[in-house]
Amino acid sequence: MSPHTRRRRTLARHGQQRTPGAVSQLLKFIAIGLAVVLVSGLGVAAYVVYDLSSTVTANAVELEGTDQLPPDIGEYEGGFNLLLTGVDTCEEAYAQYFGARCEGADSEGTLNDVNLLVHVSEEPRRITVVSFPRDLMLGIPACEDDEGNTHSAMSKQPLNTAYTDGGLNCVAKTITQLTGQEIQFAASVTFGGVIEITNAIGGVEVCLANPIKDRYTGLDMTAGTHTVQGLEALQFLRTRHGVGDGSDLGRIGNQQQYMSSLVRKLISSDTLGNFPTMLKLANTGLSNMETSTSLANPTMIAQIALAVKSVPFEDIVFLQYPTGTDADNPNKVVANKSAAEAMWDAINQNAQLVVTHENTANDGVVVTDPTPETPAVPDPTATAPATGDPGVVALPDSIKGNSAAQQTCSNGNVR
Repeated sequence: MSPHTRRRRTLARHGQQRTPGAVSQLLKFIAIGLAVVLVSGLGVAAYVVYDLSSTVTANAVELEGTDQLPPDIGEYEGGFNLLLTGVDTCEEAYAQYFGARCEGADSEGTLNDVNLLVHVSEEPRRITVVSFPRDLMLGIPACEDDEGNTHSAMSKQPLNTAYTDGGLNCVAKTITQLTGQEIQFAASVTFGGVIEITNAIGGVEVCLANPIKDRYTGLDMTAGTHTVQGLEALQFLRTRHGVGDGSDLGRIGNQQQYMSSLVRKLISSDTLGNFPTMLKLANTGLSNMETSTSLANPTMIAQIALAVKSVPFEDIVFLQYPTGTDADNPNKVVANKSAAEAMWDAINQNAQLVVTHENTANDGVVVTDPTPETPAVPDPTATAPATGDPGVVALPDSIKGNSAAQQTCSNGNVR
């Protein structure tokens, strides 16, 4: 292997470890947040995008195969996909919060620790957000980096090394190779944006079924409902030892609770009707992201706005890509191909998805009883409507997740 194709060794972060976790999948929560901010607040978003267009366009990345995309969202057969990834760049303003990740042996390089594929279907519009574990072992295609060096294809590497090889485009190629899903739009965000965006929105409400005490992140929270923002929000999103079985997979469920709450707040009338808040939030988001050239277009962002702003909570579903333990390394995971195929089949047919997985003590969250504000998910045995709706699909129980209509609470480690 030539020097420029050699990948750096990365810390195994799937299993329970005693070393401080590097920046986790915390930026996944910016994903749906940015999507809704830049789309639901249509007028505000368009104004801000035009105002910052020169900066965004200058930093835009060309995704392979997207140069001939139709100019109208309505022409995207089967809907469209938006990749959102969080990179763990140690920005000077925030490095103090991340300890060894930004000053120790694990501080080199930039990893795509957050990887979300947001699928927006055709009518009836549904949004499915699939999160991919950063330690998912998979093939990475040949990619070219910023300096024009080509990194050879590899048959088995952690997903979070793809950005190191070829930036945002390489992450998109890797996800497409795994899933078969074409990716029309993409964006990456640095973890400093978590602090800025949660501050801009005034915090996000989270629920704890049990207290959390995590000496690795410094998080110490009692059971009950809390509004987190700034550094505390960052600690909440980073905590791994504080929830479930202490694994990265348990952390994903906890983070999805935050994401669901963020969605509910962003599309509430209080947020969307507050012009100064929307302006600040959209401006903050755009200032902290790198986009594909296909997304660095105010008109396209406005069209995405119209496509997703009225999707009901029960049709916004967060899923974890199904995996199993890697036989070669218990701290890594590999794809559960049969469950993944069932998931993509349901998504591609625009079915109403029902998560059948029942959470255990190992999971990062517990599901609470639904309220009128957070209705139950559809009954998978119910008769599908006869008005063109493709029906309801109960996903395999190996697929974890929840809809934005469900209320979940952190499964804290203090019981």
